[in-house]
Amino acid sequence: MSPSSLPEKNRPVVLVLGGGNALGSYLAGAYGHLQQRDVEPRWIVGASIGAITGAIIAGNAPEERVPRLREFWERATIHSGFALGRDSSMRHAYNETHTALALLLGRPGLFGHRFPGVLSMLPWMPSDVALYDHRPLRETLERLIDFARLNRGGIRFTAVCVDVETGDEILFDTEREEIGPDHLLATSAILPVFPPVEIGGRLLCDPGFVNNMPVDVALAVPPDEDTLCIAIELFSLKASRPASLDVSAERANDLIFASSSRRSIRALQREYGLRERIEPDGPFVTLLHLAYQSGSDERAGKTFDYSPASLRDRWAAGSRDMEHALAQLADPGREAKRFEVVRLDPHRAAASAETGARTSA
Repeated sequence: MSPSSLPEKNRPVVLVLGGGNALGSYLAGAYGHLQQRDVEPRWIVGASIGAITGAIIAGNAPEERVPRLREFWERATIHSGFALGRDSSMRHAYNETHTALALLLGRPGLFGHRFPGVLSMLPWMPSDVALYDHRPLRETLERLIDFARLNRGGIRFTAVCVDVETGDEILFDTEREEIGPDHLLATSAILPVFPPVEIGGRLLCDPGFVNNMPVDVALAVPPDEDTLCIAIELFSLKASRPASLDVSAERANDLIFASSSRRSIRALQREYGLRERIEPDGPFVTLLHLAYQSGSDERAGKTFDYSPASLRDRWAAGSRDMEHALAQLADPGREAKRFEVVRLDPHRAAASAETGARTSA
């Protein structure tokens, strides 16, 4: 794909959406900007909240997609009645309070407590495998997603899970099978927070610890035409040096979830480099890679921070980052390559995260 601001209408766009629970409003903001630019994905590959976001997109008419995403995050929000900007000295305490509320009370329409749950750790209680019950999410998914439309194939959709017993990646693809709410519950069942889901004799869970941004799934088979793959992950390998214990914990969490994407992209670069030597005239693939850069007020509990301010800020950052990433894609100084990785500037992403929703359109 030669350098251009946006792919031509007949060029396929593949959208890869990573996991990150409450960080997922960033994905919604990023997609909202793509839709504003009339970029229509032909295929969406998702993990965890990325799969849920992708299913809402693929399972609705174009004019309903952003409203349905807003409804999802409206249902997820802890409506505490006020929001603080990222420039507030109280913002970190505000975030932590909302995280504690989510863990203490659950989120209606997403997850709640289960019995015995955490009490199973006591010696006289029966055993359990998870802390929370995410079956309430089923009703939300059935409300917001037209599963008949999702499975008709207007947009191909793939959800990634992991087999708990074997560690194998399991893919559910609308080109091969019907996808329903259970598949989305399975891909979002991060252990041991939520219980795994049995489908077809396999016990399945969230792939976050194995492959949190499944870009390798999208590009495992080289496309037969020029393709733009937009991959969005919710954890970043780039960050400042930690200066406190809670920042160190956040950094460890980010490194766990983001490291697999680096390995996948490097492997794809090697593979496509070899293919170029064998077949020098093949199609061009451009990988546009965005990673959410957390605000300075966010800590290790950020994936359960459903505060109105944090969800709003992440949505705004996603929209702004996608705008910046598409601008990088349009840089006339770029040299066309058979497989090219264009990464959003992490410094720009960090500045965007700090800005939050203050200047959001």
